[in-house]
Amino acid sequence: MQLSDYSAFPAEIPILVEDDIFLYPFMISPIFLSDEKNVHAAVEAVDTNSLVLVCTTKPGQEGERTFDSIYDAGVVGSIMRKVTLPDGRIKVLFQGLARGKILEPVSESPLTAKVDIIQTKPYNELKIEALMEVLREKLKQLSSVSNQFPPDLLRTIEENHEPNRIADLISSTIKIKKEESYKLFIEEDIEKRLLLLIDIISEEIEASKLQKEIRSKVHSRIEKVNKEYFLKEQLKQIQQELGTDTQREEEIEEYYKKLEEKKPFMEKDAYKEVKKQIDRFARMHPDSADANLIQGYLDWVLEVPFGKHSKKHLKVEDVQKQLDKDHYSLKKPKERIVEYFSVRELAELRGVADKQIKGAILCFAGPPGVGKTSLANSIAKALKRKLVRIALGGLEDVNELRGHRRTYIGAMPGRIVQGLIDAGEMNPVMVLDEIDKVGRSMRGDPTSVLLEILDPEQNSEFRDYYLNFNIDLSQVIFIATANDIGAIPGPLRDRMEFIFLSSYTPQEKYEIAKRYLIPQELKKHALKKNEFSISKAALEMVIENYTREAGVRNLRRRVADMVRKAAKEILTNPEIGKVNVSVKNLKEFLDKPVFEIDPTDNVPTVGVVNGLAWTAVGGDVLKIESIKIKGKGGLQLTGSLGEVMKESARIALSVVKTQIDQGKLKIDESIIFKTPKEKEENIKLEPSEVYKRYDLHIHVPEGATPKDGPSAGITMATAIASILGEYKVRADVAMTGELTLTGKVLPIGGLKEKLIAADKAKMKKVLIPMKNYKRDLDDIPESVKENLEIVPVTRIEEVLKEALILE
Repeated sequence: MQLSDYSAFPAEIPILVEDDIFLYPFMISPIFLSDEKNVHAAVEAVDTNSLVLVCTTKPGQEGERTFDSIYDAGVVGSIMRKVTLPDGRIKVLFQGLARGKILEPVSESPLTAKVDIIQTKPYNELKIEALMEVLREKLKQLSSVSNQFPPDLLRTIEENHEPNRIADLISSTIKIKKEESYKLFIEEDIEKRLLLLIDIISEEIEASKLQKEIRSKVHSRIEKVNKEYFLKEQLKQIQQELGTDTQREEEIEEYYKKLEEKKPFMEKDAYKEVKKQIDRFARMHPDSADANLIQGYLDWVLEVPFGKHSKKHLKVEDVQKQLDKDHYSLKKPKERIVEYFSVRELAELRGVADKQIKGAILCFAGPPGVGKTSLANSIAKALKRKLVRIALGGLEDVNELRGHRRTYIGAMPGRIVQGLIDAGEMNPVMVLDEIDKVGRSMRGDPTSVLLEILDPEQNSEFRDYYLNFNIDLSQVIFIATANDIGAIPGPLRDRMEFIFLSSYTPQEKYEIAKRYLIPQELKKHALKKNEFSISKAALEMVIENYTREAGVRNLRRRVADMVRKAAKEILTNPEIGKVNVSVKNLKEFLDKPVFEIDPTDNVPTVGVVNGLAWTAVGGDVLKIESIKIKGKGGLQLTGSLGEVMKESARIALSVVKTQIDQGKLKIDESIIFKTPKEKEENIKLEPSEVYKRYDLHIHVPEGATPKDGPSAGITMATAIASILGEYKVRADVAMTGELTLTGKVLPIGGLKEKLIAADKAKMKKVLIPMKNYKRDLDDIPESVKENLEIVPVTRIEEVLKEALILE
């Protein structure tokens, strides 16, 4: 089919889709085809010796091959050659012949449409010639400010007088958007087409002029900067010759001077590394980026207090006095701290080097508010050493401790080295707060660094990545604090010796409030001692009914609440002179009481047993409840119980069943459910039927609070025995102990906190494992032992005898 045969159009011909550019008549262009529709259309055109229409996709429709995604105009032409490439694509050589437009779609696969040639409307030759002259003039202007039009193309446009051919040549050369290309392409009026081109080229001229102006300014600025740089360099050389530019040399000289002063106290590797960096800094240009990094490094590293130590001689008496002055009670923790420093003082007196004394790292463990961090403060005061606190809670990035490598932007030394710099000495007291809350993430495991810091065998050569040499931490006194030692990884726990700080008794809290909290809060609130007083009964009521904690942090807050109201009262009514707080007016100073432990009501109840529990804020009394329901011997547990506690309940049920089977726990036949037939025939039931015909439900109150641990074993066994045998449980008896399947009672932890809780709940008798009775009773405050009858038990039979009313 030949294009010259215009009578053949409109005609149905295949369509090839091009994504990037518009093709124009008289262009010979290679087209690479990979999608199925294009390949199908090309094969059909070659096989039938047909012309094809090459259309362009609309903006945002690239890759689509539908009539809605392409412009309805394109170039009608022929495929001169078709070649199959090794990668499966087809390359065709296309020759454009004329502009065409789609009249109506015919087929989607391959794309085929009814196409007609775009005919140019009749035009005035003189007017068109004038427009073409304007266009040529504009092109000359554009070529003078842009390199888009080569001289050969300008010559061709100058010599050609066919307006459509010139419009096509220019449109194919300038860079315009698809929408504008389509407007130029589809236009049948050559006058409008030329005017549109003149507008586009005028805009191109303005844009090119602006770009040229910007490039010229940038080039001038670069030349100016280079000129200034060379002038500055020449000026520096002149100033050096004259001896006037000495600032940089003075800085470098200062660095060398500081390094030489610290040299006797530095390791060879450290001295070598710092000297190498100063030498590099001296050779560098001061405006380079590396020079700034190295200068930052030198400023940090030369602040490390090599050779500086606290000069005070260690005296155990001072430590003992300071601990007694700042803390009430805490007898055992104080003894262990004094023992720790006794070893160090003895080594100092006998001239033994610190590196040879491989003392343990102390870790104060206990609930919040019991004085862990304040003990470390007292140690620092007694030793006259600086105190450095490093909060480890939530720490995930290992580089926070070990330092960042200097290649990173914003690199800094680790917190340990920064702590030494802040302290200004190499032997401060360093408190690692909340070591049990260290995190682990993709940025590393900080506990691995803590292993090196806290290991006396390794910390004399601790390597900070930023400094890039070893630091001796053996003279630092490390003290860690933790709430839950179970959360500390095993290898790290092995490096430390734990000193446990348990809950304070109400009497201890009273003394702490009287001796420390009230005087301190009066001072903070600008009150004099004679302007505020609180009676003993009122203070005891605050401790008992307004605080829920193992330590004294909330007690301090309640004291502060009272003191603030007193300050306001004195300010508004100066004639009062003094504010007295008593039991009667306590409600005026504090809000509603928080009854942390309900006192026993002394009413024996079936299936309700007082269990003792340890929590992060001290001890508590939990009433374990049980009921029985007609069923088949099932067991249901509620109250957010952990796996260990659920296992304890199952063990307790098995133990009670054994007690019933062996006749040790008597079951009255009348309490066992009988069927009508059994009642009628008066059938005698075995005691074991009581646990076969009932389902048990055990609940531990405060269901939203997760609970776990084996120490509720005997409590659950007592509750099960009570509900199955319908025996009442003594309301003034509390208990704690792990139960084995054979009925033995095993020891538990947290005894002190549990007994304090029992005392607060006004219990009269407490059942504890025999091993705890022999081992831990010395740790229990005398006031608690006086108020409670503590009964040791070894087997479940003893527990049931003490707790149940069997008569």
